Amino acid sequence: MSINIVLVEPEIPQNTGNIARTCAATGASLHLVRPLGFSTDNKHLKRAGLDYWDLLDIHYHDSFEELLLKHDKGRFFYATTKGKKSYSDMEFSENCFLVFGKETAGLPEDLLMANRERNMRIPMLNRESARSLNLSNSVAIITYEALRQIGFPGLR
Repeated sequence: MSINIVLVEPEIPQNTGNIARTCAATGASLHLVRPLGFSTDNKHLKRAGLDYWDLLDIHYHDSFEELLLKHDKGRFFYATTKGKKSYSDMEFSENCFLVFGKETAGLPEDLLMANRERNMRIPMLNRESARSLNLSNSVAIITYEALRQIGFPGLR
């Protein structure tokens, strides 16, 4: 295992399918925190992941607290448009957890406030109309930076 991608209450099956494909192609583990905004047998989810599902290391959690208890030694990083630091300023390590919120609301404010030093953002234009990137694009950007920092383990 190299890194972990955590989706907290994802809502759009195509995004989760694309993220699953990224995880499968990079060896990252995918953690889905319920409630999910779709069924895991959703045809859009399956189509977006194409034929990569057998390569995927996927875990389901009933709450974010459950995931934290199970991985209490893990280093967690939180993606948010409200972060002060760029994702490229973070120091990622093997087995770290990259946490992303739901498409419409992001991560809960109390979670972000409790982890300010590990909040990260992707730099974008400073315009209100440019609120955020697509979730699957954000996951790919940060995943590849984390993998770059740890030497792309197991990748050719």
